[in-house]
Amino acid sequence: MLNKKILVVDDEPEMRELVNLYLRKDGYEVLQAEDGDEALTFLPQFSPHLILLDVMMPKIDGFTLAKQIQEEYSIPIIFLTARGDEWDRIHGLKLGADDYIVKPFSTGELLARVEAVLRRTSYNTNQLQENRQNFGSISFELKSRKAFCHEKPLSLTLKEYELLLFLATHKSQVFSREHLLEKIWGIDYTGSERTVDTHIKTLRLKLDAAANSIQTVWGVGYKFEAEM
Repeated sequence: MLNKKILVVDDEPEMRELVNLYLRKDGYEVLQAEDGDEALTFLPQFSPHLILLDVMMPKIDGFTLAKQIQEEYSIPIIFLTARGDEWDRIHGLKLGADDYIVKPFSTGELLARVEAVLRRTSYNTNQLQENRQNFGSISFELKSRKAFCHEKPLSLTLKEYELLLFLATHKSQVFSREHLLEKIWGIDYTGSERTVDTHIKTLRLKLDAAANSIQTVWGVGYKFEAEM
């Protein structure tokens, strides 16, 4: 826990300091950014394990910033915002966010959700000791959270990366949509199982010639079979 780094992006100084206080007391290393531009300059040097991101900010709003971050990095994101209506939550989750916390919140809720997301997104480094993992034509660099197909980099969202890695590291094992939702999106996720189907479809398109690595087991779910 002590080595986990969190970037807090919020234009309200009082909120940043409050979140900073909660997290540091729980043993996290915290860096604060007052807007999206500053957050983007911090990312290469700080390399956070998690980003707490406000939605309503000047210059770059949180949704736009999240999309920009996910084009270059595979970092878990929790939206931290006063906007709690259903459309905002759904939109944030569709962008690939790992959770959505509505202000005001309690210390316990914040820390529990942060811990849950970090636990879900760290399974790969806990299970696999080597940085480079190869599964036929598909490979992963775990530290940078990058994936490759025939040595060409794949442009994946965080959830796509985690789903592909999970299936690859459990070669030939068949997983139901429900199981994949729990493993990748978490037990608190309230969306439809069709979320899994949508991500599988997108992954196959991005894998192109290696699309058959992800196989459908009709009536059950999906499995991974490495192709050379």
